[in-house]
Order: sequence, then C-alpha cells, then structure tokens
Amino acid sequence: MKKALFTIFSFCTLLVHGQADIPKNDFIPPLKITTVLAGSFGELRSNHFHSGLDIKTQQRTGLEVIASASGYVSRIKVSHYGYGKALYINHPNGYTTVYGHLDKFSPELEAFVKSKQYEAESYEIELFPNPDELVVSQGELVAYSGNTGGSGGPHVHFEIRDKNERPMNAQLFGIEVPDHRDPIVNDLYAYSHSDSSTVNQTQQRQKISFSKQPDGTFLSEKVKAFGEIGFAIGTVDMQDGANNNNGIYKIETNLNGETLLDLEMDKFSFAETRYINRMIDYALYEDNRVRVQKLFIERNNPLSIFKYEKNKGILNLAQENTTAIYTIKISDFKGNASVLVIPIEIIKEPILSPLDKRTTPFFVQADANQNFNVGDWKLFIPDGAFYDDYYLDITANTDALHLDKDVIPVQKYIKLSYNVSAFQPADRERLYIGRVNYRGLLRYEGATLEGDYISASVNALGDFKLGLDTKPPRIEAVDLKEGKWISDYKTLQFKISDQDTGIKSYRGTLNGKFILFEYEYKKNLLTYNFDDGISVSGENTLQLIVTDNVGNSSTFKTTFFRK
Repeated sequence: MKKALFTIFSFCTLLVHGQADIPKNDFIPPLKITTVLAGSFGELRSNHFHSGLDIKTQQRTGLEVIASASGYVSRIKVSHYGYGKALYINHPNGYTTVYGHLDKFSPELEAFVKSKQYEAESYEIELFPNPDELVVSQGELVAYSGNTGGSGGPHVHFEIRDKNERPMNAQLFGIEVPDHRDPIVNDLYAYSHSDSSTVNQTQQRQKISFSKQPDGTFLSEKVKAFGEIGFAIGTVDMQDGANNNNGIYKIETNLNGETLLDLEMDKFSFAETRYINRMIDYALYEDNRVRVQKLFIERNNPLSIFKYEKNKGILNLAQENTTAIYTIKISDFKGNASVLVIPIEIIKEPILSPLDKRTTPFFVQADANQNFNVGDWKLFIPDGAFYDDYYLDITANTDALHLDKDVIPVQKYIKLSYNVSAFQPADRERLYIGRVNYRGLLRYEGATLEGDYISASVNALGDFKLGLDTKPPRIEAVDLKEGKWISDYKTLQFKISDQDTGIKSYRGTLNGKFILFEYEYKKNLLTYNFDDGISVSGENTLQLIVTDNVGNSSTFKTTFFRK
C-alpha cells in the first residue's frame, strides 16, 4: 500500500450512473476463489433487502480479501454488530466497494486501525482517512475474511455503491456468479382489494395450489375471481456450487399479455430498505414463517425496485363470465427463468368469508402524530409509523402493556413511556422496558429516564413489560488463575454475559494502561492480544470492568507473570 498523493482529479469527474454507463471491466471479485454465493443482492431479509453479495469462503476464515479496483480507503468501521470489521474503498469511477465481516485487515491497515483504537480507547471505531492516506491498487491485499459482526457463518459481504451511497447489484459490473439453475416457486397467494371483490368466494388471503408441467412451466389451479385482486409469490433462486435459497433478480407479471408490473433488483437506497415490510405479506411471515412478496403496490410503498407498473399491479376483473390468463415470470441475473400461469374465471359469486373488520378505542392514522394514555403507559406514534390506518388492540395491566400482535409492520419507532413515580429514586436507575419474547422471557428494549417516566423506542408491536435489573454482569476468565505464569500465551480471553439487559460496555487495563479487547458477542467472548506490547517482564496486574445497559457493573482483577 503506497501512501502517495492520490489523483484527486479523477474523483471529481464523476458521472451520473445509469445502467448504460456502468463499467463492466473495472472491478474484480474480492476473493481469489470461485464466487459462490451464500446470499444475493436484493434478497429478502428481516426488515431489509440484502445490500450486497455474500461470498462463501469455504467454511473458513482467513482467506485473502483483495481490492476489487484501485482507489483509496475512505472509511473503516469496527463494530460488535452489523458488518463487524468493514472496509470501504472509493474508486476513480465514482463507485465505492465495501468488504464486511472481516477477521482482520492487512498488516498496514491493521496497525493503522489499532493505533486509532488505542487513541480513542475503544474497540468500536469509525475512521475516515484522507484520500492520500491509504491508497490501494487493484488486487492488493486489504484484509482477511472472517465471521465478525452479525454474520451467521464465515463469508465476505461485498458491495458496490454509487456516488449517492446506494448499493447496486455487483453482477451489473461484471462480477461473475456461475448460475445455470432456474428460480424456484414455493408459494402463491391471492388477495381481495375491495369490498366487492372475491377470490374463490372469499375476501381472506387465499393460498393457490400449482404444479410443474412437462414443459417446465408452473400451472395453478383455476381461480374464480371478481373485482380488484392481486397476487403474491414466494420464490427463491440458487446459483451453482451451493444450495442456499437466495433472492431473485427480476419479476414480470402480465394479464392477457399486457404487462402489469416489472421489478428488478438493480439498486436501492438504505432509506427505503425497511419498506420491504410493505412489500411482503408481513402477517403471513410472522405467523407462519412463510415469506411472499406482493405483486401489487399498496399505499405508502415508495420502493424504487418497481421499474414499471400499470394500475399498481392490481388485476381489475370486471367483465363477468369471461376468462383471463395471469402470468408471473421470475428470472435470475443470468436469464434463467420460471413461469407461473394462473387461469382465471371471472365470475361474481356470493362472499362466504368476508374480510375481518374490528374496531377498538385506539384508531391510528398512518399520516398523523398521535398520543395515547393506557394505564400508567404513554404511547407516542409518529406520522408514518404505519402504512395504513388501523384499529389497534392496546391494553395495560399494571406494568405490562399489550400493544397488539406483531402482525402489523411498523416503519418508524414508537415511543413507550411508563410512569415510575411509585419507585424509589435508587430503583429507577435500574428499571428498563423489555419485550416479552415467544418464550415468555423479557428482552431489553430501552431505559431512558425522563423525570417520572422511563422510555424506550420500539419498531415492532407485541407485549412489553417493565423490568428491574439489579444483577451485575458475569466475568469468567478462560484458562487464567491468580499468580499464573503465562509467558507462552498470545492472548487472554474472558467470557462475559448479562442475564437481563445485556452488555453495554467493557474496559480493560494492564498495569494501569488501557488495553484493547475484541468482543465477539455471538460467543460472549472478550479477547486481548499481547502483541500490543503493553505487558512487562515479571508481574502484571489486569483489571476488567463490564457494565450492563442499566449501569450494573462487575470488576475482575488478577495478577499474572510473564517473561
């Protein structure tokens, strides 16, 4: 890595990127192995679209990660969660590549980051080097693959972003992913969109059966419908070399040969990614863990992945006693495709199962700020928290709050506050608001004390309760005893945990000096590496303080010896 002046001029000659000017030969894969995907761009994930390619690393860490193109390191972020250790490189063509879940950086970058971590006395850090500070060439070693942050297994998360920080499909840039497999169709559902419309005599969500035909297409059972209806599909794709259920690239729908909807996973913005909950059938997923995406666009759905729509993708079946053909074509990036054909008989029949309608004292408008008081609880629901207007089922029982069921998606945070004036001041500092999970256990959501109220912001409905945490975190040394000689140790490790509210912070010192611990939350493990040179020959005194989210803390002290 050369610390030379980077040609700034080239970064000032950016183009407005349309697909026509996307460079096809500027980037190379970040790994020196065949690109096999654990996750594709735009894949449907919980509360977000996947923003890159998850590239498999042969179930191991430590593979060399190289710069996909020449440029300069513009950002380095080290976090316990999210991308873990992540590297961002800006390139002369105006794009940025991102490399996430890294085990460690290249030796020069590792030394740079560690020096900044020691300056800040923090493992978690975010750095923005100058353009001439950390210059890299295409193919140069920049890191080693890992499993840090929110990773569920060893892999490299790789992104290409445009000049507006919008993630783009890396395959558009010539990153090759071998793929000879057609997308898979798992589920099909139909929906009624008006008080007079029906599908098979019901206005409830309707599961539609289908089967694969000898020619490879899928054919559904005949649907009897009338009025405005829509469909949703559950579909995944697989590439060569692995059996991961990854996301699809393109879906086109048409009615009697006329296009109704066209969506493509080319790019999106992080500002819109949570609107995935508007596109999927959120209730179906929460109740049954079946994820389908709607092939129609409802109110408050600003997603930019829709390239074309007619009538919001909704079928308007008004001509009684006629037939129609609705087709769904699902394609991957390589053009492999699956087609589902749905024959429809347009007929107006009696409604046997109308839509469920309820009323409660708590009517929430999607486009208004609203406040509710329920027992000792206060709720603030901001404008845009919900996509539609709803009657919510809200009840309170002393310190417990039932905020409907988690089958209605929440776009913006709702503020919950509980009156704690009956508690002693010392106890208030240890109170928190938690969510009751499916096992009946309370999980920390927040604990902001504001006068007589403790508050938390939540972005999903469900059951909440006031909690009191007076138990400090646990600290357990791994293979370390008081007074032990550990001259041959390269690292020190500690298991840390907190039963109620979770770990908020930790701080270690060696002989009174700050030392850098790396926290792997998935293993509850803190690791200190002796290569920082802080230990001395002879006696060393270590202190570790761990604090939970309401301020309870534990201190571990020990003495050890090294040559």
